Formats: sequence, structure tokens, C-alpha cells
Amino acid sequence: MAVSAIGLDLGTYNIKLYNGIDDTIHTHKNMIAIQNKHHVLAYGDEAFKMYEKTPESIEISFPVTNGVIADIHHMQLLLHNFVIDSTGGNFRSADYYISVPTDITEVEKRAFFDLVNDSNVKPRNIYIVEKAIADGVGLAPDIKNFQGALIVNIGYETTEISVLSMGGIVLSKLIKIGGKKFDESIKNIIRKEYNLYIGNKTAERVKISLPELEADEEDAVLYGRDIVTGLPVERTIPTNMIEKAMHENFDTIIDNVRAILERTPPELGADIYKRGIYLTGGSAVIGDLHELIAQSTGLKVNFAPHGQESVAYGLSQMIKNEELRGFAYSMQEFKE
Repeated sequence: MAVSAIGLDLGTYNIKLYNGIDDTIHTHKNMIAIQNKHHVLAYGDEAFKMYEKTPESIEISFPVTNGVIADIHHMQLLLHNFVIDSTGGNFRSADYYISVPTDITEVEKRAFFDLVNDSNVKPRNIYIVEKAIADGVGLAPDIKNFQGALIVNIGYETTEISVLSMGGIVLSKLIKIGGKKFDESIKNIIRKEYNLYIGNKTAERVKISLPELEADEEDAVLYGRDIVTGLPVERTIPTNMIEKAMHENFDTIIDNVRAILERTPPELGADIYKRGIYLTGGSAVIGDLHELIAQSTGLKVNFAPHGQESVAYGLSQMIKNEELRGFAYSMQEFKE
């Protein structure tokens, strides 16, 4: 059944937008290209194609940083355009459900409300949903009876670790480690060991291709700039070096997962032991992180069935199921 509502999962790197009218989830790069400080040259995937290739007159902006809105004007431009694109230009007044990290301030949460309210997207009502709750709904529609679940959402700049029970958040912690740090570690080790400077997009591509390269027992072929000569070159890099480069960041995530487990009440700990840990988010499948978490905690590690769209899928279920909408709370009082 079509519902005039939109669900928003605003990540640093990607925006997931659920359109209740056609029951679809659209994913866009969360970046905008601004020429001469004022003119919008491109946005979303088109801006991503320009990333790391533009002259000084063109700035590529990431409006969301570390899970919160850093540039509300640019984010308003992006949201307006994404809503138009996802509705074919025929968008109508709608309810908006927007996910936010739990471990941020009330002022930072209010910024998400202001974003939708001031973006000329015809908001009828604006609701805030804790991201961990949306993740939980994506895992189990009967979340009110879902006891003792540990969810680790690994995004581009942040990782949110949450313990859920009976539809509520028992513990939650947001740390500034994610796919971007993995990319930086890859760039650093290649620069150190091979005197090769590579871009962020190249580091990301090799990170994502690791499982396929390892399955085929092939090394990674990278193109970059030789630091000594300054010339463009090609280098062959062993995959085990790339994997190990990320382990320092993996260790930080694992240490925080263990810290949350140590604070978890024993009865909930027993439920988590039975179910295992759930990994969600766009960077959850990178490298051997899931294996290292399992080894360190002694718990089974599960991947969320909807992957990086887990939060957006959870929002879609809340929009379609009236019984689940109670997990969202209104911030309409901020209009006053």
C-alpha cells in the first residue's frame, strides 16, 4: 500500500532514501560540487565522479561529518534534489522519518529536524528515529519482543555499537572509526612501503575488491604517483599487506565492542551469546573484521540481511506498519 512518507538515513558518504509512494530505497552519494563558491555544478553520484579530479574553482563538499550535519545549507540543497529525483519531480506533502545516532547531543538532533523543515520538501510531520532502533526493526519486525541484541553499525566515518532489548536502547556508543579510516590506513602503508601516493577513491576500490582478489589469489594492481620521481606509475601490492593495514582500526572497533559487552547486564549477555553479534552498515563486510570480532569475543557474528540499507529498510517497515511508528518521536515543537 502506497504511503505518503519518506525515510532518510543520512550517512557521511551515502544517503539512503525510502519513498513510501513506490516502496523503493534509493541510494545516492552524499556530496555536492560547488563551482566558484556559489553555483551547484553537480550532486550525488555525478559529484562523486568529479571527486579528486577538480580544479581549485570547484569544491566537493561532504555536508555530513561524523554522523552529524556539518553544512546544513549544502545538505538542504542535496535533500531537495534527491527528493525530486526519487519522486520523478512529482513529490507531494509527506511525513518524514529521519534516523539519527543515539550518542549525539540534542542540538545535533535538532539540526536534522531543521534540515527537513527548511529544505522546501513539503514536510507534513517530521519524526526522529534512533538509528539503532531502525537497525533493530530491520533485523526483527517484532522488535518489542526482541531481547538482548548487539548491533554494530559500521559506516564511513563512524561506528555505532548498541545493545537493544524489548524495543529500547540499553547501551550505545558512537566512535569515530569507519571506512574512511580504513582507506587512510591503506594509503599510509602503500606510501610507506612502496613510495606510492594513491587517492582516496583508489584506496576505497582496493578495499572493496579484497574478497574477490583473495578468492582468486591475485595481488592488487594500483596506479598512483611515485613520491620520489613525481611520475604516475603502476604497482602490484600483496593483498595481505592491505588487509593488515586496516587491523589497527579493526582493533579499536573490537575493543569498543568488548567494552560494551562488559557493561551489558548478565541476563541480556546470555541472549546476545545465543544470537551473536549483528554487523550492519556499508563498511561491515570489509576484510576479515567479522572473523576478528568472532575470535576476540567468542561470539557468532551475523551480517544484517539488508546490508548497508539496513537502517533505511527499518524505516520503511516503521512507515508501513502503524504498530512500529511508536518508535519514532515528533520534534514538531521546534517549529514553535
